Amino acid sequence: MCGIIAVKLQQGIVETDKLQLALDTLHTRGPDGEGLWQSDSRQVALGHKRLSIIGLGNSQQPISNEDKTIHIVVNGEFYGFEEIRTKLEEQGHQFQTDSDSEIALHLYEQYGLDCLDYLRGEFAFVLYDEKKEQLFAARDRFGIKPLCYAIVENNLFIASQAKALFALGVEKYWDHQSLFHSCHMQYVLPDRTLFRGITQLQPGYFLIAKDKKLTSHCYWDSNYSSSVKNYDANELIAQFRDIFSEAVKLRLRADVPICCHLSGGLDSSAVLGLAVKYSNKPIPAFCVSFSEQNYNELAIAKETAQLVGVPLHVVPISQEKLIAHLSDAVYASEGIAINGHLPAKYLLNQAIRQAGYKVALTGEGSDEVVAGYPHFRMDLLRQQQNHQEMESLQQKNLASVGIMLAEGNSLSTDAILQRLAFVPSFLQAKASLGYKLRGFLSEDFKQSFVAKDSYRDLMNHITADLTSFEQVNQSMYLWQKTSLPNYILKTLGDGCEMAHSIEGRLPFLDHKLFEFVQTLPTNLKINKLVEKYILREATRDVLSERVYKRQKHPFVAPPISVFSSHSSHEMMNDLLTSQSFCHLSIFNHAKVAELLAMCQKKDSRQQVFDPVLLTILSIAILNQCYQLKE
Repeated sequence: MCGIIAVKLQQGIVETDKLQLALDTLHTRGPDGEGLWQSDSRQVALGHKRLSIIGLGNSQQPISNEDKTIHIVVNGEFYGFEEIRTKLEEQGHQFQTDSDSEIALHLYEQYGLDCLDYLRGEFAFVLYDEKKEQLFAARDRFGIKPLCYAIVENNLFIASQAKALFALGVEKYWDHQSLFHSCHMQYVLPDRTLFRGITQLQPGYFLIAKDKKLTSHCYWDSNYSSSVKNYDANELIAQFRDIFSEAVKLRLRADVPICCHLSGGLDSSAVLGLAVKYSNKPIPAFCVSFSEQNYNELAIAKETAQLVGVPLHVVPISQEKLIAHLSDAVYASEGIAINGHLPAKYLLNQAIRQAGYKVALTGEGSDEVVAGYPHFRMDLLRQQQNHQEMESLQQKNLASVGIMLAEGNSLSTDAILQRLAFVPSFLQAKASLGYKLRGFLSEDFKQSFVAKDSYRDLMNHITADLTSFEQVNQSMYLWQKTSLPNYILKTLGDGCEMAHSIEGRLPFLDHKLFEFVQTLPTNLKINKLVEKYILREATRDVLSERVYKRQKHPFVAPPISVFSSHSSHEMMNDLLTSQSFCHLSIFNHAKVAELLAMCQKKDSRQQVFDPVLLTILSIAILNQCYQLKE
């Protein structure tokens, strides 16, 4: 994993000092080296910060082809690259490095834009073809690796993160429309960022910049329109095991030691169990531990580690640490937190790096692939009109209430209802969170968007015919377009991992595994309300009995406002009474002060308002760290 930048100017020449500043902002993404290429005209430049994982000695980037006319910078990993490399060499291509990254360059030479069909992994890259005077950039199918860009006076600037674009000279402004969306439904729209004029390349998309034109194109999307018929469940479970095992094996390829994230959940336990089974090297596990026992999964993680025979590194995290490192995590991820799990992930990856590891396999993506979240089960129960089980599910998932399951009044979701004839439970939950957050917005800010409907904007953005999917699959598709890339992968994942130069590898988000699973009937994902049924059965031999039988519990930290100490409240108060925050026009600051007071009094409403507080704190931190203008 690395950090990349690219510039393509229509006028003027590239300023080398700004390129260096941009690379410096991405230092933690690539502390092991850097490289820079500029065209003879000095109107095109590619920059790279390297985290060395494969080909340690000779894989500096940018990489050029044989006649030095095509150049590339890559962030990510391409799995199974050895086989592709061999075929390309048989076709006459000459490789300069031992890295996996170089296959993208030669695949482009061989197949043009269709090279994307051959790439398996998590990646973002930028390639410049001098003969065609064409810049080509792409992002992986799920959005595991970030890529954003800005156009300023017809000049194109691309980078792994917005902080590098700011260093390249893009002005630092809030995008008020994206803030409006974030305060009403948590997420920005799939192609937006929180920053004015900075667009994110959507997952499964590529862009082409040629002459004065910039176009983006979708090359891959999930599709639930067809499912297997007359199937043998045991046979499909065996196929799942084979494909998932291959996905894990491929992600064990590295020239540096590998470790695993571990919680008390099925996902990370399955990944660890298979990784140990297929690795010929020791693979330790790292687990966070909270002092509040209702949120602490350490005992279960210890059982799993003992079962598969690996050492377990425990990362104890107090509420004071969560507050103390919230600013670091928000700055690094450039995103909004709704729970203390953001600084918890930050601290977990910090401990992994301090222990000497650069690569960590994680269980992220499983819930998106095999319908693990409680809100997917809620959608199924609602479709079945099973109200008794719906109430039971709500009671058994109190940690998800207000975040993934609705609580209290909600904003209007009529636009979703008109399109789908039902409202996915997670979007209803976001509408209930948005209703609470709206109460803390200033009247002027609300009036400036009086005609806006965040949920209509989202549905207008979705072009797929979702009505051909089953209801649970409709929910999964929308989750994959919102929460997965914009929060789970970008903010909780890449942001917190690369803050400490950690490459996260996600076997569940292997597109070959996903394409197999999306054809499966719903009852192999949710079977008699047992979520992730096919995963449980396929990996039962590497799971403890406790994990095998345990219901899904999302990774959440204890609510900051409920369990925090006096000193933690002082830190929150300092942030929300700072001069920079008080000048921010989007909030009603008297209402924010009331929220702080409520949290200090240990009010019974604290838990459901904790995501509101975290959102406001995150915006205050971003405003302060990046000195954003309105």
